[in-house]
Amino acid sequence: MSNMGVMSTCFCVRSFVHLLRPGVQKMGYFQLHTASRCAAKNHYEVLVLGGGSGGITMSARMKRKVGADNVAVVEPNEKHYYQPMWTLVGAGAKQLATSGRPTASVIPSGVKWIKSSVTELDPDKNCIRLADDKKISYKYLIIALGLQLHYEKIKGLPEGFNYPKIGSNYSVRTVEKTWKALQDFKEGNAIFTFPNTPVKCGGAPQKIMYLSEAYLRKTGKRSKANIIFNTSLGSIFTVQKYANRLLEIIKARNIVVNYKCNLIEVRADKQEAVFENLDTPGVTEVYQYEMLHVTPPMGPPDVLVNSPVSDAAGWLDIDKETLQHKKYPNVFGIGDCTNLPTSKTAAAIAAQSAVLDKTISSVMKSQLPTKKYDGYTSCPIVTGYDRVILAEFDYNSQPLETFPIDQSKERLLMYYMKADLMPFLYWNGLLKGYWGGPAPVRKLMHLGLK
Repeated sequence: MSNMGVMSTCFCVRSFVHLLRPGVQKMGYFQLHTASRCAAKNHYEVLVLGGGSGGITMSARMKRKVGADNVAVVEPNEKHYYQPMWTLVGAGAKQLATSGRPTASVIPSGVKWIKSSVTELDPDKNCIRLADDKKISYKYLIIALGLQLHYEKIKGLPEGFNYPKIGSNYSVRTVEKTWKALQDFKEGNAIFTFPNTPVKCGGAPQKIMYLSEAYLRKTGKRSKANIIFNTSLGSIFTVQKYANRLLEIIKARNIVVNYKCNLIEVRADKQEAVFENLDTPGVTEVYQYEMLHVTPPMGPPDVLVNSPVSDAAGWLDIDKETLQHKKYPNVFGIGDCTNLPTSKTAAAIAAQSAVLDKTISSVMKSQLPTKKYDGYTSCPIVTGYDRVILAEFDYNSQPLETFPIDQSKERLLMYYMKADLMPFLYWNGLLKGYWGGPAPVRKLMHLGLK
């Protein structure tokens, strides 16, 4: 699970398949790396690292495959959160308490919950080390550790959150501060940021901006507010179809967007935010703010950095189609901790879970995986308290929409799906290992039009 037991943001999904990487073929595909085992006190056929959305859904699926007694989940946090709801919590549309449940309530019945954190991975010996120095060995390993928030990489944070006027929807400790800052807004700049790193749900940093603008309009304060989106990116969204519509909304609502603009310091005592121009490194600009929403820099969990299973950047190095590790055939990955070139969302995790389930089944039968993940991900872009643009797309940033309508349009129906249907599907479908994304729905929808 990611830092503070947080889940990936956004929701929706699809299905997939795989061609084995050449490196794995050369080492002998069916000679799984399971012969060597460290001297461990405990051994499980399937060991899952992380009790977030990816870890829980895969533990549920593995329970049905090998039996509960043969599956264990390593997760230190007592609380499990559905983070996609925090966009609405930060805007006062949902209560924080409704986004979390005890971890014990989401661990599949009979599956062993190892209440600890992972400190070392030793895939050559098929074991991991826990915080208490205990070793656990496995036959198959699923890594679902999420990502890590790095507020400390912005000078003045996280201590700056002790001051008013500043919040962040990315942490359970700061999401309610966003709503407080919005309610207390009087006059001046409302600034929303996007960091110069990979993030969970690339649409989330601007969702709160649209909601805040709507709230200020509703409360009669909009004329006194300058809404500013300072993003490290060079475009508003990666998929052109949705970007075009978002730019229309931005223009209509008189929102200022500054590209290649990265937050590097917060002077909370003075209500000042310092941004660096990424096109001209070293050149900075200081903004006075009345409200500041911070999207923090993010990165892979510390345990993965420089580990044998990670790439040079520290992300879990897996095949983008089968989700199987490129070097260790009995190691698999899912979710935010991986180096899959797609947006990190709960929707992506749902789609990945369906593919990974098939991949592991094939490996257990000494067969080549055939189901492929196409990069499906989804981001319900909330543009108001009753409107959502449902963005769905693949590895190539091409729309991969579920419904036979133009999903780039703002729709009330999509808002209710985001606010009410998706949480229900999450708790009762995804985490129980039954929801693998909307690919079957998409197929039925489009067949019905033929």
